[in-house]
Amino acid sequence: MGVILSGYVDVPDADIAIVEKHLPTHIRLSRAEDGCISFNVHVDPENPNRYLVDEEFATQASFDAHQTRVRASEWGQVTAHLNRKYKIT
Repeated sequence: MGVILSGYVDVPDADIAIVEKHLPTHIRLSRAEDGCISFNVHVDPENPNRYLVDEEFATQASFDAHQTRVRASEWGQVTAHLNRKYKIT
């Protein structure tokens, strides 16, 4: 087992459109990264303002590379202000 991140991102109504615009590219690029075993983001069926996140990377190095790429990406920039709650194991 590699590095697993699970949790959520809360998205205010005012930011839903920007998240929906950039999310498909974020998912596609993340899944294409070396070491990505799985990467899933979807709207919580009980809360339309919460996006559930589950991802797994093969190694700590591949997870760290993913995090670095995300911070520098357009997705990282337009969603930096959103409230995130993650557990990493």
